[in-house]
Amino acid sequence: MEADPDEAHRRYNPLSGTHILVSPHRMKRPWNGQTEVTRAEAMPRHDPGCHLCPGNTRVGGEVNPQYTETISFLNDYPAVLDGPFTAAGPSASAPTTSDALFTAQPVRGRCRVVCFHPRHDMTLARMSVPEIEAVIRAWRTIYEEEGRFLMQYGGGYVQIFENRGAMMGASAPHPHGQVWSVSYVPDELSTELSNLKAYPSGCLLCDYAKAEVAQAERVVAQTDGWVAVVPYWALWPFETLVLPTRHVCSLSEMSTGEDAGLAAVLKALLMTYDNLFTTPFPYSMGIHQSPHPHNPAAHLHLHFYPPLLRSASVRKFVVGFEMLAEAQRDLTPEAAAARLRALPKRHYAEEEYTR
Repeated sequence: MEADPDEAHRRYNPLSGTHILVSPHRMKRPWNGQTEVTRAEAMPRHDPGCHLCPGNTRVGGEVNPQYTETISFLNDYPAVLDGPFTAAGPSASAPTTSDALFTAQPVRGRCRVVCFHPRHDMTLARMSVPEIEAVIRAWRTIYEEEGRFLMQYGGGYVQIFENRGAMMGASAPHPHGQVWSVSYVPDELSTELSNLKAYPSGCLLCDYAKAEVAQAERVVAQTDGWVAVVPYWALWPFETLVLPTRHVCSLSEMSTGEDAGLAAVLKALLMTYDNLFTTPFPYSMGIHQSPHPHNPAAHLHLHFYPPLLRSASVRKFVVGFEMLAEAQRDLTPEAAAARLRALPKRHYAEEEYTR
């Protein structure tokens, strides 16, 4: 039976193997719940109190160089640590106990911070396409270097991500992201890779990208070789998935032209996000790609998970039924994409800043 898109229905996510309940009629309900405090205050080009600005001292005591482009350094407070496994000698894949109900696995790795731009008041949405290309090149270099580092543990995964805005837990407004390299393949990635490998013919995401481009109704931005869509199975109101239109397993396989294409589609998408509620748009972004060693089933893609729903002060909460039973959304992905496509192609704050 075909579902009526205007009534409650479930959609399947072939990447995660999960479903989402879509309830478009709920967009009419009033909201008297929590609202977020939003501040779009002008920031200085350089903040003497920011531990990421050029020339400033970080929390660990290191002094930042007077950098003029994208840089990276080891995180002063990493979630995982480098070093040999304990003398007891468990491998990276072996549990530390024999009880099936209480198993643990040793983990090694390291964490990096990537400062996208020296200016404190800059964001990816307002950076130029060449500046974003420099960030992409830095991501690639780190992905390859961290991959070689992880091979001492038999391999693992390099997760590149950005938490944008205080609503997403960003500890500093300076434009930056993080890279966590771990001696295993995390569950989200492991599930995606299993579903990509199990796809009966060709590549799941290659076919999906072609289908989305052909249908067009969920496309938000498109450049040569890249497309940004609100995925058919999106959980977050304005969630997007950024895909190369050919099979690319990792950043290492991208051409110079594809660097430029990705930078352009990111610029267009993030500018659109900011214009939606005329505010610096909060989100969590993550790059999914091949682990180390290389896995040919992987298809490079970027997830953007923004929490805002109705305005700059009203966010989606994942609680109740969603936390205990199944993911759910109100606004349909098609309606979300249409709203994003209709926005101006110039950043709302462009005239307030000078380069």
